[in-house]
Amino acid sequence: MAGRRYLIAGNWKMNGHRSDGVALAADLAQRLAAAGTVPFDMLVCPPATLIAPVADVVKGSPLAVGGQDCHTAVKGAHTGDIAPEMLADLGCTAVIVGHSERRQDHDETDSVVKAKAAAALRAGLTAVICVGETEAERDGGRAEDVVAEQLTGSIPADATAENTVIAYEPVWAIGTGRTPTTADIAAMHAKIRSHLRGLVANSDAVRILYGGSVKPSNAVEIMALADVDGALVGGASLKADDFWAIAASCR
Repeated sequence: MAGRRYLIAGNWKMNGHRSDGVALAADLAQRLAAAGTVPFDMLVCPPATLIAPVADVVKGSPLAVGGQDCHTAVKGAHTGDIAPEMLADLGCTAVIVGHSERRQDHDETDSVVKAKAAAALRAGLTAVICVGETEAERDGGRAEDVVAEQLTGSIPADATAENTVIAYEPVWAIGTGRTPTTADIAAMHAKIRSHLRGLVANSDAVRILYGGSVKPSNAVEIMALADVDGALVGGASLKADDFWAIAASCR
C-alpha cells in the first residue's frame, strides 16, 4: 500500500428506486459510524435519479457520494447530460469516467474520457478513470499494451494523486462472475503503477482499484496484493452485507 488508503467504491449502475437506494446508503453510513476508525474510504455512485436523496441521507457521515458519468461542459444545450458542476452542487465528491460500459455502449474514446476527467477536476471532483481490456485483447497478448494506451489517452495533464483514481476492470470479468488470477491482477496493477510514473506527479500515491466480479469470497486475497488499493464494485455494492464484507477485507 505504501501509505495509500484503501478506497471501496460502489457503482450502482442503472439500479435502484428512491426507497431502496436511500435505505442502502443509510445502512452503509450507519455501519461506518459504528465502526469508528477504518482503513478505507467508502464511496457510492448511484444513478443520477438517486444522487440528491442519497447525498441528503448520508450528509455529515464519512460515506462519500459520486456520479457515474459527466459531460465536459459546465452547462448548455446537452439534453440528458449532467455537468460535473451539477454533481458537485448535489454533494458529490467524485465521478466515474470511462467505464467500459460507457466506452462500449456510447462509443467513448480515450480522448472523450480524458475531456470528461478534465471537466471533473475543473469542478473539484475526484475523477475515477476506468481502464481495462476485452477478452479478445487479453487472449491476443495485448492486455498490458491496451491498458497502457488507455492510461496515456485518458488521463488529463493536471491529474494528481489527490484528484485522480485509476480503476482497472478487465471487461470480460465485469458482471460475469469470472475474475483473473491474483497473479494476473498483481501483474496488471504493477504495470499500471509503472506507467503512471510518466503521466502523474507523485504517481506512487495514486490509488489503483480493481473491479470485475469482486465479491466477499475473493476480496481478501485481492485486497492483499501490493498495488491494489481498493475496489470498484458493481453488483455486490447493491447488497449492504456484501459491500461491507468487501470493505472489511481491507487490512
